[in-house]
Amino acid sequence: MAYYDERLQLLSRQVEQKKHKASKLKELYIQREALSAKVDVLRATKLYEQADVKRLEGRSLAAFFYGVIGKMDEKLDKEREEAYAASVKYDVAARELSAVEEDIERYEAEFAELNECEQQYAQMLKDKLEAVKSLGTQGAEEILRMEEHISYLEGQRKEIREALGAGQAALETTNQILASLNSAEGWGTWDLMGGGLLSDMAKHSHLDKAQQQVEYLQVQLRRFKTELTDVTIQADIRISIDGFLSFADYFFDGLFADWAVLDKINQSKMQVQDIRSQIEQVIIRLTAMLSATEKNLEDEKEELNQFIVRAKM
Repeated sequence: MAYYDERLQLLSRQVEQKKHKASKLKELYIQREALSAKVDVLRATKLYEQADVKRLEGRSLAAFFYGVIGKMDEKLDKEREEAYAASVKYDVAARELSAVEEDIERYEAEFAELNECEQQYAQMLKDKLEAVKSLGTQGAEEILRMEEHISYLEGQRKEIREALGAGQAALETTNQILASLNSAEGWGTWDLMGGGLLSDMAKHSHLDKAQQQVEYLQVQLRRFKTELTDVTIQADIRISIDGFLSFADYFFDGLFADWAVLDKINQSKMQVQDIRSQIEQVIIRLTAMLSATEKNLEDEKEELNQFIVRAKM
């Protein structure tokens, strides 16, 4: 009977894993389709903005006009800022798409390895039921039902833990971004007080670091949302999760207009604090769900043990 127990537990876990991977793949396919369209749009925008810069830098009527009215430098700076912002947004989306494609490839490979697990599980379940009945055990079907539910709970616990891990990683990155922005703000204040070239360079160094961290956070947020595919949470939290996918867009919107102005940095901090708060809300809910699932699992195992002790063999 031990053979049936070990094999059934393994196959039951595989069946649950396959279901979870199927759900995540479905979510990833949706993300890939949306991201592919977004990358195409951002690529076109980037090329358009870069063309504007080249047009003003070269010989064109626009360049001549702005030169005559004495606003060439102002217009060129604005076009360069817009071209840089468009390029950053494109790079972020392209890296997101690449990460999604990597996840899809990994999940598809893992899904393929579980191809026959449902049929094997069904057959093994049938074999064990017949073996238990042949021994004259009372409540054989109830025992199998309880074992199946325990396996389901173990799968849920695994999914919640993985989602928590993804959320905590994203939360840590938000803290790193805020640290970079705080440092940039400090150097920016010093710069306004006459700190000179050194403070200006330090400020932009921290802002560059924050930009890189935001790009990484966007990938983490997308993976966090994917991990939450099979975790049931309240509708208000679901709205926050959907907002994860567009965080980088609203973070970078208008960010490059004037990095030197401290209120721009402060605005960016507020955006990061907002997304951090959303992550924390989901983590709180997941932590409570994990605790409840572990308690339920413990109770189910104890109930099964007591049932087996009472059963007549």
